[in-house]
Amino acid sequence: KSCQTASIATTEASVQTRKHVDAEVQTEAPVPGGALSAAQHDSPGLAAFLRRVETMVIRELNKNWQSHAFDGFEVHWTEQQPTVTCLHTLGYPPAQGQGLHVTSISWNTTGSVVACAYGRLDDGDWSTLKAFVCAWNLDRRGLSPRQPSAVVEAPSAVMCLAFHPTQPSHVAGGLYSGEVLVWDVSHPEDPLLWRTGLTDDTHTDPVYQVVWLPEPRHRHRFQVLSVATDGKALLWQGVGAGQLQLTEGFALVVQQLPRNTKLKKPPRGETEVGVTAVAFSSFDPSLFVLGTEGGFPLKCSLAAEEAALTRTPSSVPLRAPAQFTFSPHGGPIYSVSCSPFHRNLFLSAGTDGHIHLYSMLQAQPLASLQLSHKYLFAVRWSPVRPLVFAAASGEGDVQLFDLQKSSQKPTVSIRQTQDESPVYCLEFNPQQTQLLAAGDAKGTVKVWQLSTEFTEQGPRETEDLEQLAAEVAT
Repeated sequence: KSCQTASIATTEASVQTRKHVDAEVQTEAPVPGGALSAAQHDSPGLAAFLRRVETMVIRELNKNWQSHAFDGFEVHWTEQQPTVTCLHTLGYPPAQGQGLHVTSISWNTTGSVVACAYGRLDDGDWSTLKAFVCAWNLDRRGLSPRQPSAVVEAPSAVMCLAFHPTQPSHVAGGLYSGEVLVWDVSHPEDPLLWRTGLTDDTHTDPVYQVVWLPEPRHRHRFQVLSVATDGKALLWQGVGAGQLQLTEGFALVVQQLPRNTKLKKPPRGETEVGVTAVAFSSFDPSLFVLGTEGGFPLKCSLAAEEAALTRTPSSVPLRAPAQFTFSPHGGPIYSVSCSPFHRNLFLSAGTDGHIHLYSMLQAQPLASLQLSHKYLFAVRWSPVRPLVFAAASGEGDVQLFDLQKSSQKPTVSIRQTQDESPVYCLEFNPQQTQLLAAGDAKGTVKVWQLSTEFTEQGPRETEDLEQLAAEVAT
């Protein structure tokens, strides 16, 4: 209201001033040189008017000065355009020569090193295929895009990678053979730190994701959690003599899933539920979401105590973690991602070409977006923009969404591969937030630089995210 009053007063002053000047110009004779005489600038009527409104204008302007209505408001005289440019195109020719795919990407804790896993994601037995983990230090002078800073050979196709949260050179990987290994890429001549070995505890199917988790009693020490299509989620601890030892385990069987959605009967009497993806809550360290081959996400807990109904041999008792079953995709889920900004929101992407936005509080998705007519292989929330996420498609695109702009269409669609080869993985850099890396079936990692449109949070963005979650969850 004060803004309105001041505006009316100043507008009236402007109109009155204009009237007085126009009147003076019309009645006074022009002076030589075309200049106005001093009398034209000293109209008694104008002076009286300005004296009359001065107090009111100053009072209203003082009110505006003390108001917080426009705190945080920034004026942009030119509209920002969302742009993405390719900074680096990285690859390892020996791996590409074997036709290996980039199956996974991870940034280290400093944000300066990007590592990729080489393996295969298509049909076939890749358990004995020699594969690689490659890392590039992007801050190093004389970076060679086709010559990694470190190359580690693996005995089987590498399906997933995750850098240690605090050790910049330690990286965990999961293999097609079911093994989990931890390497130190700063010692490429002897990089192996720990491995699970092939024991009764080892996964019997490909490992699709590994995650580092802090130990409950020692927050500075970390364990590796691995998930695989054998239906298990296993927690490993590095011990002496290079061994990863199983400390806790979970198993998913159909009979123990919460029956709040229609699930297909398992074929041929199988009871294991194949796990293809995992994401942990940023708000509750025991809460995690699993993506499954059956297409349904599961809300799970590390604190679950119920014994799993499985006859699989294990050195530790396996527990049943599932607490809630969400409505399924039309095919297997390849990726899940929990929001860093909201405790109840997560995304899933699958072979049906859809991304689902779910709330932890209800089975049905809040939104479903069809991004591709082929598979979607990865989805990730931005670490800095609450309403931004990225997706990797089987049609060769990296798509960036900004839900403040559109809930259905990508803000930017980046062509990663010219021949529409699939993009299998992508990761935002949490430290250098303008960087996004994506890996594809050509064995290439591209590092994309994002404009500030994707990295600077808007004034109401967190509130908009809260409203999005609240509107649909009621």
